[in-house]
This record gives sequence, structure tokens and C-alpha cells, in this order.
Amino acid sequence: MSPRVTPPFRADHVGSLLRPQYLLDAREEHAAGRLPDDELQRITDDAVTEVVAMQERVGLSAATDGEFRRNSWHMDFLYQLDGVNRVTGSELTVQFHNAQGDIEFATPEMRVDGKIGLGAPIFADAFTALADRVTTATPKLTIPSPGMLEYRGGRAAIDEAVYPDLAGFRADLAAAYRAEVRALAGMGCHYLQLDDTSLAYLNDPDQRRQLAERGDDAEHAHLQTIRLINESLRDRPDTMSVTTHMCRGNYRSSWVAEGGYDFVAEALFNELNVDGFFLEFDDERSGTFAPLRFVPAGKAVVLGLVTTKRGELESKDDLKRRIEEATRYIDIDQLCLSPQCGFASTKEGNALSYEQEVAKLELIVETAAEVWG
Repeated sequence: MSPRVTPPFRADHVGSLLRPQYLLDAREEHAAGRLPDDELQRITDDAVTEVVAMQERVGLSAATDGEFRRNSWHMDFLYQLDGVNRVTGSELTVQFHNAQGDIEFATPEMRVDGKIGLGAPIFADAFTALADRVTTATPKLTIPSPGMLEYRGGRAAIDEAVYPDLAGFRADLAAAYRAEVRALAGMGCHYLQLDDTSLAYLNDPDQRRQLAERGDDAEHAHLQTIRLINESLRDRPDTMSVTTHMCRGNYRSSWVAEGGYDFVAEALFNELNVDGFFLEFDDERSGTFAPLRFVPAGKAVVLGLVTTKRGELESKDDLKRRIEEATRYIDIDQLCLSPQCGFASTKEGNALSYEQEVAKLELIVETAAEVWG
């Protein structure tokens, strides 16, 4: 066993990190019209400089900008696609769960009312700013999977006058993503991650029921998403490593779905053309490691054993035991270690401190070094 020289790395993380309070305050002042654009840009750049330095200091091989320039891990990207617009005065509400009860996440509804396209590369400036700040790490960019656009609203959110046939919608969406991937590769992006909650949600029978009730083909939705992602990555260069992250919801330390990866595992691991899979395995909601038996040689699995939903630090011995348990189904040389999700999928962040976040990242780096060398 040895360290991995290409992504995903033995010690890795999903992407989002807790925003510092001064950045949150600045964004509020900007939204209220009391802080000019250039001043918000300066403050954000300073925050990204600090968070990149933190990631390199703890020994991570990849660094993100913490998604500090976004409000949400996916909506900030999807709204920038041609043909995608907010629905004024209408919100989509999602029920999240935690140990204390339920909370709601509300966001403007999204509608595809024009032809999907890519007018300009999305997050290009964010990636350039990140790449300019890394010194030892590989800059990693996270974007939502193309599957998230259809999953959010289903057929009802796609104007039938524009796309009477969903095959045309999916073809245009894949083409837009291919253009995005080409642009990012041209900018020097060697590590791209596609975040897709749907491929984890679909393991939950209740989530499949909800999709069926709105008229979607819940039993085959994961197969359609796999085909869509593969079409989106069809032209990616060999210099770009691509991973996907699949969790069951992450908002203010709460979650949406539950259940192991069993329903999607065989098709997902064998047919999705990515280099690695970030999987959520931090508690009993995540199921067992048994679905890993379907992972073919040559593909990496990043075990999300360290929770981002609470601050208590995991035991290094427990992490090692769980890694060993996973090797009943997959070779240890195909495994890596990470948190189960981001620390702040939305600007609000999860219920832990910056110091606890850093301690968890340090634990991942130390554990990976002891397990893989």
C-alpha cells in the first residue's frame, strides 16, 4: 500500500467548509446594499486564502475554496445554466431531520423554460482564484451533477413547449456539461467532483415513492442519471480525475434520506465512468459496507466515516476498525478516508466549531497516514 498520486487521495474531503463569521457578515452587508462589490470580493478572497492555507497546513493533498463564494452547493451553479430560471414567488420546501426533530429548507423553485446551454464557463473565476492560492495541494472544484437539475423538480419543472421530449433536454444538458468540463480542463483543473444526492436518496423507499407520486420513473431514475453523467463526461481529458459524492442530505446538521447503497450499487459502481466515489458511512442510516462488493478493480471508494454533523471527534482506532471491516468487500488499496459530507453545504453550515472542523480533518490525515503509509 502507498499514498495515491492522483485523486481521490488517501486523506480527502468533500468540499464545503464552515464560512468564517466575518465573511457571513460581509455577505449580509452586501445583500443589504451597504457593502460594495469590490469590498466583498476582497473579503472573500482573504477568507479563501486562509481556508486554503488551513487545508495545506493539516496535510491534505487536495484543497477547495470551501465553496465560500456560494450560498448553496448546487443552486448557485444550476441557475447559471442557460434556460434555467427561478420561479418568482414560489418555493420548494424540503423536510430535513435530526435528533431534535424536523427543520425545513426552502429555496425558490427552479424551472427550465428555455433551451439548456452554457453561455460562459461556470465557477471559472472561483477556480482560478483557488488555483492561484494553493502551494502544495491539488486544487479541487466541486459542482452539482447534471442529474440534480431534473431530480429537483422532475418533468413538471421542464417546460413541455421547450422540451416535449426529455431526451432532448438531457442531450442539451449533457452538451452544456461537456462544454463546462472542457473549459475547466483548459484552465488547468485536474480534480473535479460531481455532487449528486439523488443517487443516494433513491436508496430510500420513501424517496422513490415521492418520485413515483409526481409521475417520475423512480425504479429506473438512477440508470438515467448514470447515463446522463457519462454523456456529460464523454470528452473529459485523461489529465482530469473525476469523482462523485453521494450523501443523503446535509443542511444545518440534518438529513433527508436513509438506507444503504444497495438499490443503486451494482449499476452505479460498474457503469458510472468516474475515478472514485465519495460515500457516506458515518452512522446506521448509511447501511453496511456490503454494496462495496460491486466496485470493480481500478475504482476508488472514499469512506465517509467522519461525520460533519456534530463536533465530537471520532476515535482513530474506531476508524481503523471500520476501514478493516470494509476490506471484507473491497481491496484496501482501493480505499481512502474522508468526512461523510461537507461541513457547510449551505452558507449556514453545520453545528460544530471551526476548531472541531480542523480537528476532524487532522484526524483523517493522521489515520490515513497510519493505514496506507
